[in-house]
Amino acid sequence: MSSLFRALALSLTLPFLMAANSAPQPVPIASTIPVAQDVAYPGTIRLSVEATDLDRGIVKVRETIPVAGPGSLVLLLPQWLPGNHAPRGAIEKLAGLEISAGSKPIAWRRDPVDPYAFHVDVPVGVGEIEARFVHLSATAADQGRITVTREMMNIQWEAVSLYPAGYFTRRIPIIASLTIPAGWRAATALRPTASAGGRIDYGQVNYEVLQDSPVFAGKYFRADDLGHGVTLNSFADSAKELAIPPAVLAKHRNLADQAVKLFGARHFDHYDFLHAVTDRMGGIGLEHHRSSENQNEPGYFIDWQASLADHNLLPHEFTHSWNGKFRRGADLWTPDFKTPMRDSLLWVYEGQTQFWGYVLEARSGLSTKQEVLDKLAVIAAGLDTLPGRQWRPLIDTTNDPIISARRPKGWASFQRSEDYYNEGLLIWTEADAIIREGTGGKRGMDDFARAFFGINDGDYGEVTYTFDDIVATLNRVYPYDWSTHLRQRLDGTSTNAPLAGFTRSGYRLAYTDTPTAAAKAFFKAREAADFTYSLGLSVGKEAKVASVLWGSPAFVAGLTVGQTIVSVDGHTYSDDVLKDAIVAAKGGNQPIRLITKRGEEVRPVEIRWNGGHRYPRFEKVGKGEGPLDRLLKPR
Repeated sequence: MSSLFRALALSLTLPFLMAANSAPQPVPIASTIPVAQDVAYPGTIRLSVEATDLDRGIVKVRETIPVAGPGSLVLLLPQWLPGNHAPRGAIEKLAGLEISAGSKPIAWRRDPVDPYAFHVDVPVGVGEIEARFVHLSATAADQGRITVTREMMNIQWEAVSLYPAGYFTRRIPIIASLTIPAGWRAATALRPTASAGGRIDYGQVNYEVLQDSPVFAGKYFRADDLGHGVTLNSFADSAKELAIPPAVLAKHRNLADQAVKLFGARHFDHYDFLHAVTDRMGGIGLEHHRSSENQNEPGYFIDWQASLADHNLLPHEFTHSWNGKFRRGADLWTPDFKTPMRDSLLWVYEGQTQFWGYVLEARSGLSTKQEVLDKLAVIAAGLDTLPGRQWRPLIDTTNDPIISARRPKGWASFQRSEDYYNEGLLIWTEADAIIREGTGGKRGMDDFARAFFGINDGDYGEVTYTFDDIVATLNRVYPYDWSTHLRQRLDGTSTNAPLAGFTRSGYRLAYTDTPTAAAKAFFKAREAADFTYSLGLSVGKEAKVASVLWGSPAFVAGLTVGQTIVSVDGHTYSDDVLKDAIVAAKGGNQPIRLITKRGEEVRPVEIRWNGGHRYPRFEKVGKGEGPLDRLLKPR
């Protein structure tokens, strides 16, 4: 090629070589949603909800909203919901939105950044607007939680109402009414002012209180006075589920009594357990200041011993009236339901509630002391063998409600989940033991509870706190380097769980070849056969692997969630066949041979485990009564 030709070729290709790729600039994000201000909203919203379509779960909403004058108005559906610790408002269930003034429709447009926000231009001369829409309850489990059945319903006001942006929700007055099927009964922390047919009118409250006061309604209902202004409102799929034995009801009365004794104050004018015994309406365990939203499986009351796994739910949620609702982490409290929550103190909000929930379960007699110890052993073992704790500190799990939104995880043992619940329980159990040892048994976490939660009797507002407030209160109970102690457990990684609260009390975590009644109850509730501490897996319905412990014999063998176990050592799979195979392999050197199936792939798997069955329990090795024994005693 001549030099002239090469130069010509280079001159033709050079512009292509030197040309830059297209590089746009971002469209600026400008928020046009007013920031919440602590000022009174000019007028009272009127909300009417009709929930009588039981077959289709269609809930009709009509809302009349006063306006101060013409111009821009932004209506919000609650997004960041207290108790969920994450943006889980049911925006996908809202449909058919129409806005009008008088008989004239008004156009609305959804915010391009925040899909929970609707912009409305209010015309001149309009004093109020009306919003109509429907909330579409799930009709099948794969659509979300079912909230309306033929026997009962759960109305959550945040899913069936809009509120104006620009105001603290506690400064927005609202009057609500609810229409339910004729002959049904309803329960809520709200108090009715009138009722006729199936319509119930409630008195004026602020929007924050309304959102915090859900309704349970149903065909089969009973209300039981537990004392201290506490009512157990129970709904069920059938009347037989509400035949509560007197001894079982007495345990629930003990719960109210023991809780008030523990905290020394009440942060409610009245408290309503909203409790559904059902396998038709979706499960829920959610706290509110003056009520709960709880679901237990059929048999909760009438087959009491078989419902052992469920005995902790009501103590836990009741504790939240004090911890989480009245006292709340400063970075978790928000002025409205649009402002993002920060979950850094959930190890107190949920962790200490988990701690007090088990304490109250034992003190009330909802479960025996031994049953509670056996439940705690299952919790302790799960955290003590958790490989994920070696890379992910506990404090980081407080982000999990936002990161994961409780979606299933393939490798939960390595990824970790919302461990601030149960590891928080371990931290507070250890704190109790430290205080009791340091004060010769004269003080314990009960003293912290009264100092921290037992203030302002009757106040059901919120008092926020920081990490330093926690440390300061602990130091008033018993001087100690609590800041360093807590930060090490929150920020550090470790091989083992913080079990010193048990060892200081004379208990050792041990493993035997027989599961406790509590362990069996947990297996039943999870609908799985559990071999976590032997093979390192659990098996759920249809012989499918439900979990695999990272690094376990099952993990090394290549098993993963979702595989079906076809056979064990040449025999068609059943839970009992696998149990027998573990016994047969104990002490030998032969693997347990499985055939597994995943999709169209069928393959053999050899699990090398010869240690037999292993199930956790606490063994008492110390002499006399330790801190934990004293902690679990009724007051």
